[in-house]
Amino acid sequence: MRTTLTLDADVAKKLKELGHLRRTSFKETLNAVLRRGLSCGGEVEGDARFVVVPHQGGFRPGVDPLKLNQLVDQLEADDFAAETSANRP
Repeated sequence: MRTTLTLDADVAKKLKELGHLRRTSFKETLNAVLRRGLSCGGEVEGDARFVVVPHQGGFRPGVDPLKLNQLVDQLEADDFAAETSANRP
């Protein structure tokens, strides 16, 4: 059946992203999402899970992860020095 519907921009974006991840067309993705939503009758299915989509993480160039504790110590020392100098008459 052919019909026209208007989707909110955020919903359309999520459907496109999901279709891209599943390598399915927009039409197939939309039908699958609607079927799943309508079949659960408002209840969450037992196999429904939150899926984490991993991405490449890391530090910016020049940040040495082995020296993060040193950075925290330096920041704490700077804060202490600023507080001490502010409390002096």
